[in-house]
Amino acid sequence: MLSKIAVPLAAMLVFLVLWEAIVWINDWPNYIMASPSDLPAAYSKFWNLFLIMGWQTLWRTVLGLILAIVFGVVLGMVMGFSRTMRDALYPLLVGFNAIPKATIVPIVALLFVGAHDFNTVLIAFMISFFPIAVSVSIGLSTLEPEYRDILRSLGASQSTIFWKIALPKTLPEFFGALKVAVTLAFIGTNLMEIVSPHGRGLGALFDSGKTNSDYPLMFAVLIALALLGIVLYYIVVWLERVFAGWAERQPT
Repeated sequence: MLSKIAVPLAAMLVFLVLWEAIVWINDWPNYIMASPSDLPAAYSKFWNLFLIMGWQTLWRTVLGLILAIVFGVVLGMVMGFSRTMRDALYPLLVGFNAIPKATIVPIVALLFVGAHDFNTVLIAFMISFFPIAVSVSIGLSTLEPEYRDILRSLGASQSTIFWKIALPKTLPEFFGALKVAVTLAFIGTNLMEIVSPHGRGLGALFDSGKTNSDYPLMFAVLIALALLGIVLYYIVVWLERVFAGWAERQPT
């Protein structure tokens, strides 16, 4: 247990040391490349903004992710249980996912002018539901037919087959996709926060640092976003161990 905490912390420490060394070796001023030693001053100066805007970014990201989970699971179930729906919807989903979301953000921002919270949650949802829907669909569509036949011969209903066989089998794929969706949701949130003229959150704070050429503030925002992403990622890892721990294989 101690190694699972110590090893990631050691890796982060090595990363910060290398970052500091690269800036020092190249003798870059902080208006070109901020170093880790420049960040504490930025956190100290703007700590209240980091708390307020960090919370704004976090709750919008989490809400968008929750909506993506609900919609993605339902859509994945529809495609997983119906080959016709899968053939009909997959091209649309792939085409939509291929569109760079940075091009959609300005459209949404103009379409719902002033509704910043709604816009931000919407983009976080739009950018993160795809891997969830695909993973659930693949998990259900690849369910071994022998299991279904055996349960049906014993009189099991479709709902029983889903809860007893299909759902447990899909959980590993679902949590794998959820780990990806967490980071994607943060990307969507921050795209809207940066682009929107009414932007709030860490993305808006980053844009403020860019406008004022405050590079330590910009890099401090990036590190704050990374930490929030890591926290949510490990929450998903914990949930995976609770609900799908049986599928985890220890490396040899």
